[in-house]
Amino acid sequence: MIDRTNRIAFQTIVTKEIVRFLRIWPQTLLPPVITMTLYFVIFGSLIGKQIGDMDGFTYMQYIVPGLVMMSMMTNSYANVATSFFGTKFQRNVDEMLIAPISTWVILLGFVVGGTLRGLLVGILVVIIALFFTHLQIHHVFVMLSVALLAAVLFALAGFTNGLFADKFDDVSIVPTFVITPLTYLGGVFYSIDMLPPFWEHLSKLNPILYMVNAFRYGILGVSDINIVWAMLIIFSFTVGLFIFNLKLLEKGYGVRS
Repeated sequence: MIDRTNRIAFQTIVTKEIVRFLRIWPQTLLPPVITMTLYFVIFGSLIGKQIGDMDGFTYMQYIVPGLVMMSMMTNSYANVATSFFGTKFQRNVDEMLIAPISTWVILLGFVVGGTLRGLLVGILVVIIALFFTHLQIHHVFVMLSVALLAAVLFALAGFTNGLFADKFDDVSIVPTFVITPLTYLGGVFYSIDMLPPFWEHLSKLNPILYMVNAFRYGILGVSDINIVWAMLIIFSFTVGLFIFNLKLLEKGYGVRS
């Protein structure tokens, strides 16, 4: 049972996060929608006609789950990384740490805020996708579970970035040099069955591959990866990163000078 102080603190942090990204929606919600629309037009409508079908689906249908997942992951990550670092930079986090609230409440509050932004962007991208192609959900539970776990996982990763970042430039390094390359190599635009054996096995070291394929299975019913194995990997990464962030926060790493 959560005590009243922790409950109020949690609600306050989550509300602050929601109000923050909704207030500046032209910067937080509109850009990913425009970007994904361009992906649908260029890759799906134009290039897709030259590629043809993939795994029994049109190329547009095939890439939609990957693009939706990509938008959710990047926005969940960006929301927490920028918000928490801003809180740390302005020294507002000091007030949270000396307040009579649990550290897990602080962590969970930021993560929930980032997760909600990621899921909201994902819903908007799905709505845009329906203007370009028809989607019939194959497995609702898998789709929703993977969407939630992936959004939470990348929100936690954004919190980690916020903890380690010393300046604003550090917040953009990981998305630029780590997340973006892994996303493009994570099976968003292709099936790893098309790759030579060496690159196919190497691709399986990419955790984003499991999220994209599990989400694609939930929508289309096709996947390059065993779904049970993919769900276990995503869940394990999420739990592990939550514990890792909680330990760092309890020790005051990156927030106590």
